[in-house]
Order: sequence, then structure tokens, then C-alpha cells
Amino acid sequence: MAFLDKHKVIETHATLLLVLSFLVVTIGGLVQIVPLFYLENTIEKVEGVRPYSPMELAGREIYVREGCYVCHSQMIRPMRDEVERYGHYSLAAESMYDHPFQWGSKRTGPDLARVGGRYSDEWHVDHLMDPQSVVPESVMPKYEYLMGNKLDGAHVADSMWANQVVGVPYTDEMMQNAVADFAAQADPNADSEGLLARYPGAQVRNFDGQAAVTEMDALIAYLQVLGTMVDFSTFQPDPNR
Repeated sequence: MAFLDKHKVIETHATLLLVLSFLVVTIGGLVQIVPLFYLENTIEKVEGVRPYSPMELAGREIYVREGCYVCHSQMIRPMRDEVERYGHYSLAAESMYDHPFQWGSKRTGPDLARVGGRYSDEWHVDHLMDPQSVVPESVMPKYEYLMGNKLDGAHVADSMWANQVVGVPYTDEMMQNAVADFAAQADPNADSEGLLARYPGAQVRNFDGQAAVTEMDALIAYLQVLGTMVDFSTFQPDPNR
């Protein structure tokens, strides 16, 4: 009873309760955060994960601009129902070059962490143009205007520079060839040798079927690369992490 009486003092004294709550939260936070400063690396590096190509990066910016992350997460949790539906659980390394990351906390639509390669480019065009024509129960808005918004990649190097500032390892060579790599990825007849050397596994083709490079091309290029960088048939997690 004596202990409860002392606890009552804390509960009935707003200032004291606030101060003690702050101390508890501070101590708990320090216990979780401080050890991270003494780790050499908090993210296990995984073979295959690379920075986005210029076109993929442009597509990602369109994805963020249009608010796609509000309804679609990009994080598969390590639970049986999620793994069976979406594929291998998400790795921290897969988001190491995402600023900001697209994990999300709400799914009005399905998770997109492994959407790359699951559908054809034509399916994505139809889905973005008129979602209900593909999925009748969808509440997704139409994005047909992306087909008419042309892109020349003139500012993609600026986006790469901004990402470089926050730690994405874009090299000087990547920056110098940004516009050329942007154009090459959407042109199957272009010389894409340099692009593929700088961004292994980048998919080269006309994504939306139009002669001009559009925002639709860039967005589909981004969607088609999601979840494809890591070969999970050979991936072995580090048991020490």
C-alpha cells in the first residue's frame, strides 16, 4: 500500500508525471540508439543491389509525386501469409538507396516490393490508363495523362546529385552519362553497353510502346525493377546479423 500511495503522488502531479515519463522515454531511446553508433554497418550488404538507373530514378520520383506510396507499401513482412502471397520477405539492403524509403503502413492495394516482372509492360499501361478495366473492384484513379507527359532526362543528373549528397554511390561517370543512359534505357535500338555496365540488370526497351519517352515509360521502368535486383534462389542471410 505504501508503494501505491507513492505512485498516486506521481499520477496526481502532472508536471512530475511529465518529467518522469520523459526520463523513461529518453533512457529507453538511448538503450536502442546508442549501440548503433558502435556497429560498423547496420545493413547487411546484398549482392545485386545497386543504385537506380536514371530512368528508374525518374520513375520513382513520379511514383512518389503521384502518391502511390499512400496505397501501396513496399515491405513484405516475414510472416507466412505475406511471404506466400508476395514472395521473400523484404531485406533492409533493398531499400538502402531509397530516399525516402517506400515501406508504407497501409495497403489499399497490394504490396509492390516484388512487382517487377510479374506483369507485362502492356498490363501496366492498361492498369495505369484505366485501372478498373484490369481490376474491376479497384479504387485506383486513372493516370492516362502520364502517356502524354514527355521526358527528356534533362534534369535527371540533378536528381542523381541530390541522392549522391545523402549517400547513394553515384559515380562521376554515372553523372556524366545520366542523360545518355536515360535515353538509352527506353530505346531498344540504342547502344546500351555503357548503361548495362553502370547499372547491371537494367531493363532496356520501349516500355509504353510510344515513339517519345514519357512519364509512363519511366514509371513502368521503376515498377519493373522492384524486387528484381536480388537473386533469392541463391541468397543466404548472414546468421551473424
